[in-house]
Amino acid sequence: MHSPDTPVDILAYGEPMVEFNQTRDGDGRLYLQGFGGDSSNFAIAAARQGARTGYLSAIGDDPYGRLLRELWTREGVDHQGVKTDDAAFTAIYFVTHGERGHAFHFFRAGSAASRMTPADLPHARIAAAKVLHLSGISLAISTAACDTGYAAIETARAAGVRVSFDTNLRLKLWSIDRARAVMSDVLRRCDIALPSHDDIAAITGLTDPEALVDHCLQLGAGIVALKLGADGAIVASAAERHRIAPFPCAPVDATGAGDTFGGAFVARLVAGDGLRDAGRHAAAAAALSTEGYGAVAPIPRADAVRAALARQPG
Repeated sequence: MHSPDTPVDILAYGEPMVEFNQTRDGDGRLYLQGFGGDSSNFAIAAARQGARTGYLSAIGDDPYGRLLRELWTREGVDHQGVKTDDAAFTAIYFVTHGERGHAFHFFRAGSAASRMTPADLPHARIAAAKVLHLSGISLAISTAACDTGYAAIETARAAGVRVSFDTNLRLKLWSIDRARAVMSDVLRRCDIALPSHDDIAAITGLTDPEALVDHCLQLGAGIVALKLGADGAIVASAAERHRIAPFPCAPVDATGAGDTFGGAFVARLVAGDGLRDAGRHAAAAAALSTEGYGAVAPIPRADAVRAALARQPG
C-alpha cells in the first residue's frame, strides 16, 4: 500500500461487495466466492493498467470486509480511505443461473458503505489525487452516500482534480426521476463521463449514439466515452471524436466489463494517452475481461492488453 503521504492518481468512491456465484457443481448448491462493486472493479482495472489507485468507502467488521482488504492489498489499491464500521455489515450478492440467464440478488440495504457521511472523507487525499471517480450506484445506495459523493466532488473540483463519472443506472436503488435529476447534475460537474448507451438513453429519451455523446458534452462533461457493448464505443471531446470498433473476443461472462473499460480508459488518460489510444486500450481490456467468469478475476493487465492490441491490424 502507498504511504499516507503518497498521493494516488485515481481515487474511486462507492460500495464494494463480495460475490457468491452459483456453479454447476453440487446440483447448483455450490457457490464460487468472488468480488464485485462497480467502483472497486474500476479501481482494480485501473491498477492493473499501471495507475496508482485508491478506494474510498466503508466496510463492516466481518469476514467479507477482511476479504476485500486482502483483495485491495494484493491488487495494489490503497485502502486507507476505507473505514471499518463496527455497527454495520459489508454488502454481498448472489448470482444464480437458470433458464432465463443469470440473476443477481443483493444484500446491501443498511451496509457500511451506505452509512458513509462527508465527515468520513479524507479530503486532503482527494485534493492530492489526479482523478476522483464515482458512479450512479455510489450515489443511489442511500441519501447519506449521495451527500458524501457530492462532498467528494466539491473537494475535487475546488482542488482542480478531475471528476470521472460512470452512470451505472440501477432502478432497484432509486426512481428514474431521481436518477435523471442527480445524474444530469453530476454530468454537469464531471470532466470524464463514462455512460453506457442503455443508461443514458433511459435518462434522456435519446437513442442515437452521436446525439447521446452531444448531450453529455453539452451538459458540461469535457470528455465522453460512450460504451456501446458489442458495438464498441465512441470517445469524444469538444475538439475530436472517434468511433472505437469492438475488440474481437470469445465472451463467456460480461460482468464488470463496463467497469473494466472505465478503469482502463481513465488510467490511460492519466498516463498521457490521447482519446483514441485510451479508447482502444479500454475496449480491448473490456473485451478480454469477458473471456473469464466473475467481475475481477478476468480483468487483464496492461501487458496482456498491449499484446492483444499488437495482434490486431490498425
